[in-house]
Amino acid sequence: QVQLVESGGGLVQAGGSLRLSCAASGSIFSINTMGWYRQAPGKQRELVAHITSGATTTYADSVKGRFTIARDNGRNTVTLQMNSLKPEDTAVYYCNADQITYYDGRNLRSGYNYWGQGTQVTVSS
Repeated sequence: QVQLVESGGGLVQAGGSLRLSCAASGSIFSINTMGWYRQAPGKQRELVAHITSGATTTYADSVKGRFTIARDNGRNTVTLQMNSLKPEDTAVYYCNADQITYYDGRNLRSGYNYWGQGTQVTVSS
């Protein structure tokens, strides 16, 4: 069983900072691209940032210069450092992995499009 679990959400005032973490659990061999998405009330889920296995990053224009995504392949984690938070950043944030290769007994298998359960980020004015 391979799962993603997010942590680090909470309530913060505008201008403050939060750091979100996502850990993949299970007998993991490798993870391809990992990313953070968010969904605000009444809106569709959108990409915030993603990072490839080679550490190439991509950011939504709305968060460039404020958010930083990073990963630790040894720990199978991805983080999102969020600075200068704005009320419009309020959303449920979800961790994603597009492909995870894992051990099933002695065999390697791959699963696709994993999602965490989400963590709430609320930014007050």
